Amino acid sequence: MASVRQRRMSKTKEPNQEQPKQEVKLEAKPTIHRGSRIWNGLSVLVGCLLAASLGLVTSIYVATLHENDLWFSNIKEVEREISFRTECGLYYSYYKQMLNAPSIQQGLYELINDNITESRRTINILQRMNIYQEVVLSIFYRILPIKTYLEPVYFYIYTVFGLQTITVIALYATSWFLSGTWLAGMLAGLWYIINRVDTTRVEFTIPLRENWSLPFFSVQIAAITYYLRPQLKPLNQILALCVIFISTCIFSLTWQFNQFILLMQALALFTLDSIGLISSTKVTHLYIVQAGSLLLVWVLQFFSSMILGSLVLSFIVSALIIKSVQKNMKMDSLLGKILKLFFHVLSVLILTLLIHYTFKKTLQLKSDEHIFKFITAKFGFGSTRDFDAKLYLCEEAFGVIPLDTFERFMETLVLYPYVCTICILTILTVITTFWNFRNSLKNLPEIAKTENMLRLRQDIAYNFAHTVIFGILACSTMRMKYIWTGHMCAFAAYGVCSNEMWGLFLKVFRLHTIARERLIRLAVPCLILAFLYYKFFPKLMDEISELREFYDPDTVELMNWINTKTPTKAVFAGSMQLLAGVKLCTGRILTNHPHYEDKILRDRTRQVYQIYAQQDPKEVHRILRSFGTDYVIIEDSICYERRHNRGCRLRDLLDVANGHIMDGPGENDPDLKPSAHPRFCDEIKLSQPLYTLYFTQVFRNKTFHVYKLKKNKKKAA
Repeated sequence: MASVRQRRMSKTKEPNQEQPKQEVKLEAKPTIHRGSRIWNGLSVLVGCLLAASLGLVTSIYVATLHENDLWFSNIKEVEREISFRTECGLYYSYYKQMLNAPSIQQGLYELINDNITESRRTINILQRMNIYQEVVLSIFYRILPIKTYLEPVYFYIYTVFGLQTITVIALYATSWFLSGTWLAGMLAGLWYIINRVDTTRVEFTIPLRENWSLPFFSVQIAAITYYLRPQLKPLNQILALCVIFISTCIFSLTWQFNQFILLMQALALFTLDSIGLISSTKVTHLYIVQAGSLLLVWVLQFFSSMILGSLVLSFIVSALIIKSVQKNMKMDSLLGKILKLFFHVLSVLILTLLIHYTFKKTLQLKSDEHIFKFITAKFGFGSTRDFDAKLYLCEEAFGVIPLDTFERFMETLVLYPYVCTICILTILTVITTFWNFRNSLKNLPEIAKTENMLRLRQDIAYNFAHTVIFGILACSTMRMKYIWTGHMCAFAAYGVCSNEMWGLFLKVFRLHTIARERLIRLAVPCLILAFLYYKFFPKLMDEISELREFYDPDTVELMNWINTKTPTKAVFAGSMQLLAGVKLCTGRILTNHPHYEDKILRDRTRQVYQIYAQQDPKEVHRILRSFGTDYVIIEDSICYERRHNRGCRLRDLLDVANGHIMDGPGENDPDLKPSAHPRFCDEIKLSQPLYTLYFTQVFRNKTFHVYKLKKNKKKAA
């Protein structure tokens, strides 16, 4: 009996005897040797130096390509300005305008009270357009002692090329934060350079808004990745939020499409928050930072209604309101949690649309309606006869991404690890989401401890959602690929160097050891780096050694004629793209221009473009005179356009919008009618009396025809 009693007592005491050992084991901290600290410090230093070096190499690389392509240092000033095509020339003109102003104050006054960009209208350029970068850069050039050895145009383009350094460093840091090794950053930076055709177009569209803004968007992503890292100290969290706020402000201030990009980002955060993959508190902080950044930009842009009435601001407000209302709703069952999620998503969407509709009606906002028309028409939900929507739909840049893009990604090996990482994280996301719904959130850390293979860190979850959402956007609209492809390089590099990916792979095949995992994480990226160097370094050297020269004599001749033969206050009409160059090179007054985010300007552009439609010359004269036009420029490349297929030529868009049958072989909609007049741009060149009554030809070359409008209305009548 005594022996039985002793055995029972030993069994009951067994757990109590082992418990202290467990606690000691959990609280024990690994000893950090001085040598390890020195090694870690050297590793961080080397990683930072390599990041800066890769960034500088990228900037020098794109600057060299730009110089070699145009022979920029040896062409005339007018040729340099003409090289800034379409809206690029318009943006650069404000930098030039600020430099030519008698003082900084006078330059700012002329921008705020501008009557040159749009004839018979006084507009605030700082409110309408995102040109703070040109203003700040011009002020720096005026106050810094650099005028004697650096021309204004070089100060401008070198600044934009220098921002590529920031882009590469930010992508490098994102990969480093995710993977824990700077080898991933090396791989991300090298992939970014090698895939330059698909990651940036800065070398030939320098003043484009995205070239100013995307570097700061990359910084924001890196800062968010750091902010979502596990066990981050409160001070570091505050510093990360400050960086996120500043970078979001600069990104939003320098690109008019900021609200749509931030909306996609907010949707990614909302999705992760809804399924419990990211801290709800941190999501709230990020929402507040986004909203605060937009409101600051709203103030800096003189209370622009386009920002206040943006969909992203309505969405953030709705998400915060619904989050606070549903905070105390507890659902323990699986069905209850699913119903709560459905109700949460539905409530946010309904409230977003309600707030957005209220804002747009109150502010009478129509600035961005052309974008929504384009989106609805692109996906078959709206009319495709709308001129503004068709103008976007017919541009190749707004079509789906070409398949050869993915062929180039396969050639550089970036696509394979990217797709593998996406697939693995998709499975982990589904599993983690299932655990979140099946178990209470309080028990999730214990589950994660017992299921090490199934953990999904918050920073990884965010970058996964980010790359998926922006990947879908890029595939549907090619122009948006530059938002995605840089992050794609960083995300693929994380997949190659990730201990989570390789650890999971080895555990599945029961081959996992710490030594094998470390060896693979080191060997695979080194092999890829060696392959990329061997295959692509000679191609890069050949590319930067290829020399070309700028050649556009017809446009140069036109600009020189305008400068010497027309009054300085003359008003010019023509295509949006050409008029941007006219303003930059000559400073003449315009009827319309490429910055399309204004309802009145869009209507005006459609009316001016009647010069390429089948219209009565008297009506065209009346339209142009209503805008104060003195000269109209007609381009053969538009009048006889062959770049687009029938139905997408500018003259076709105008014919359909006017209800006229398109010219040339092919079918027409049955409700379209023949026009009573021939095509204006073609007939005016024949100098028939009906046209010479209203217009006089004053200049012509192989590309352009300039006509002066007669002002004698009585005679014209």
